[in-house]
Amino acid sequence: MSAQKVVVVGAGASGLSTAWWLARGGVSVTVLDKGIVGWEASGRNGGGCSHYQSPLFKEEQRLWPQMDELLGYPTEFSPERIVMAVTPRQLEQYHYIAEMNNRLGQRVDLLDANQVREAVPLAGDNCLGGIHYRFGGHANPHRTVQAYAWALQDLGGQIVQHSPVTGFQMAGGKVTAVESTSGIYECDAVVIAAGPQTGKLAAQVGIDLPLANARAEMIVTEPAPMMKLGGVDGNGLYGRQTLRGNLAYGGGPHEWVEFGDLGPEVKPSTPLTRNLARRLAELFPNAAHLNVIRSWAGVIEMTPDGRPVIDRRGNVTVCTMSGVGFGLSPASGHAISDLVLEGKCSFTDIEKLGLSRFDGIAADWRTSKGWLPL
Repeated sequence: MSAQKVVVVGAGASGLSTAWWLARGGVSVTVLDKGIVGWEASGRNGGGCSHYQSPLFKEEQRLWPQMDELLGYPTEFSPERIVMAVTPRQLEQYHYIAEMNNRLGQRVDLLDANQVREAVPLAGDNCLGGIHYRFGGHANPHRTVQAYAWALQDLGGQIVQHSPVTGFQMAGGKVTAVESTSGIYECDAVVIAAGPQTGKLAAQVGIDLPLANARAEMIVTEPAPMMKLGGVDGNGLYGRQTLRGNLAYGGGPHEWVEFGDLGPEVKPSTPLTRNLARRLAELFPNAAHLNVIRSWAGVIEMTPDGRPVIDRRGNVTVCTMSGVGFGLSPASGHAISDLVLEGKCSFTDIEKLGLSRFDGIAADWRTSKGWLPL
């Protein structure tokens, strides 16, 4: 009997993880992407792996320390994170997060200002304190998506780059083939995990997935002296220190954009990079002299409630992660693979990530939320 054929649309972290999990299960997998592996948000983000509010959290935490061994390639995963406050309101918010996590049995330590400065020598006199996640951590997005891709290929999976999906062939209410610029790929099931394109592609197979697209930006500085712990957040920023010492950070506010073809016209850097640089200098006064050497602007997708969607309709499974796809990718790929093969997630209840929560949503929901282009 021939292996089941699955086409995954999207070669970001979620799509590649899904394909890798499917290939581990003996499935014949083809991944199609309009560009190259990890070229959008999956390869350019803060690298955080600490999503305690997700039903996928426990699996995320179980898997990340094992990923280098499981994939056979480095992800540069490093455990634990510190979140530091430079305003009283931030400190109050972080203490609330610590209390909530400790109540759930996930250890978070409170740190006074001196303890933060000892752990984070780039912090300054404006630091008021912080918290220390004894779980989670961060990884290198570029390394990780490449690790997924190589591990998938080692299992016989195929990745076709520069191959935008143009349509779907259907029979009996099911997708039988995926059409792309590189050819037609027959399949028994389809996974659509194509970032901002997911909603438009899902609509072609009769699935209504409400999404709004926003520009997200990050900056990278010159190398700084290495900190004891590379994962440090705060002041509305997320990010990490790379193994070379660079500070790679991003964090809102979102600038809403139309879908269009998501070409270069929606991706130039904007004045937000100056805002990011200012807030990073406030977070790390002892690194404020460093030059910004790179910046990145890309497009991420958000659902109306800001939470991911992982759901199966017929033989099509859709995935949109609302900006948290990289960190949750080991667990989301496992969950999606389960949905494709068994119709149900084997390790946790993901009903709250289903599409049904948007049944009856008003057509003008973006207007009511103010999520509109300037």
